[in-house]
Parts: sequence; C-alpha cells; structure tokens
Amino acid sequence: MTTSSDHTDPLPAGTIIYRHALSTRVWHWISVALALILLMSGLMIFNAHPRLYWGSYGANADPAWLEIYAQGNRGFLRLGERTLETTGVLGVSKGPFGPVNQIAFPSWATLPNYYDLSAARRWHLSTAWFFALGTIGFGIWSILNGHLRRDLAPRWSELKPRHLAKECGNHLRMRHPHSTDGSYNVLQKLAYLGVTAGLIPALILSGLTMSPWAVSVAPWLLDLFGGRQSGRSVHFIAAGLLVGFVALHLVMVVLAGPINHLRSMITGRFRIKAPRR
Repeated sequence: MTTSSDHTDPLPAGTIIYRHALSTRVWHWISVALALILLMSGLMIFNAHPRLYWGSYGANADPAWLEIYAQGNRGFLRLGERTLETTGVLGVSKGPFGPVNQIAFPSWATLPNYYDLSAARRWHLSTAWFFALGTIGFGIWSILNGHLRRDLAPRWSELKPRHLAKECGNHLRMRHPHSTDGSYNVLQKLAYLGVTAGLIPALILSGLTMSPWAVSVAPWLLDLFGGRQSGRSVHFIAAGLLVGFVALHLVMVVLAGPINHLRSMITGRFRIKAPRR
C-alpha cells in the first residue's frame, strides 16, 4: 500500500494507493454534517428578516440590495433593480403540513422546519463554534503533517498560464483525465485552497461581526467588513458560494467515478485508473 506522495511517475492501472489520511476523512464528514446544520439553521435565521444591506444599519425602511418577499400568494426575489417571481420556491411555498407559507426559504430547507428563530439561533451558534475551532485545528494539523504542502500546494509548473489554460479547456470540454498517481490537478488544488483559505475564513469572520460579544472583544471586525450589515451580506454571499462549490464538487465526483472517490473518502483507498487517451 502506498501514498500518493510516494510516486511522481504514473502508476499501473488498478494500483491501490492510500490517498486520504484518517484525519482528513474524519474531518471531511464531520464538516459536512456541521455545514449542513449551519446552512439550514442560517436560512431560518434569514427568514426572520429576509433582506440584506451594505453598511452599518439595516431596517425595513432602508434600501436593501437583496430581498425575498411575498405579495398575496406570489413570491418574489429582488436583486438590485431586478425582480424575479419565485412562487413555490422563495417567498411563498408549501408548508410542512399543507398550507401555503409566506416565508423566504421553504420549510424543507430550514432547521427547524417551522418558524422558530430562537431554536435556529441555538442550532447555529452552538454548531458554529465546533465548525470554527475544528477548521482551525484541522488547518494547523494539515500544516504539521504535510498535507497542505504535499497534496494542496500547486507546483510552480502547474501555475504557468499555458498549463492553466490547458486544464481549463479540458474541463470545459468535459475531458477530465484520470489521476495516474493519486494527486489532485491544479484546478482542484486551487479550488480547495480557495475554500479553505478564503471562503471559510470569510464565513467565520463575517459571522463574528454579528455577535455583540465578538465585536466587543475585536471591534476591528466591523472595520474589516464595513459594518455589521455588510458583514451579514458577506456571510450570506460566502455561504452561497460554498453551496455552489459543493454542488460543483459533487458533479465532478460523479463524472470522475463516484464509487472510487467515495470509497477513498471512507476507507482512504483509491484505485488508479488507466489514463485516458
């Protein structure tokens, strides 16, 4: 049994390598569960005031750059100057027990699945601390055990414009070459680094701007994001980008071979496939 870092040359098709360490696999599945709880409880919190602003203040009379609302039995999403009807999905949707609800996000997407701001905040805040501390701990461990340097840091040759253009072209044409040594391609590395070093820190820090306790300890957070309402907007945008990343990640896993990739994230073992010609 080998690891992906033991080889730089292509491995024979059918070779089983040890691709993911136990710490990576455990934190992967824990973070998936925590992120799902945070997302669903966050949507319930958003339902209490389904409007987003830039700056330090936000109330019904202030101009919002995003709003989800209902007019009678019709739901709408307003983004800037554009308004889209979203009846049945956003603004107005069917409730868990049949009646139509005038609420921003539907009950199947929120935690709890009925309107309860207090319960949603308890779920969100308690889970957020586990997610933040776990992310920091896993990041430190990834540096210490070499996971960041060995598996995620792109090589200089991979960052050359010609190589990046080739990888982008292959992916746009749905030509995804199989890894012949178990390593990630440069687009995977950049995506994972962008999420772990960009999106997740933005989520954590912007979330802290909405905590009076955190702001009292670190008032620079408000200056960093330009106000509590701007922090709330950044938090919402970062969460949406993270959902988009997960959706794209799942699509790529399906295209590249879901059984092999799922097995590698459960057992750590990855089977090398024959390179595509």
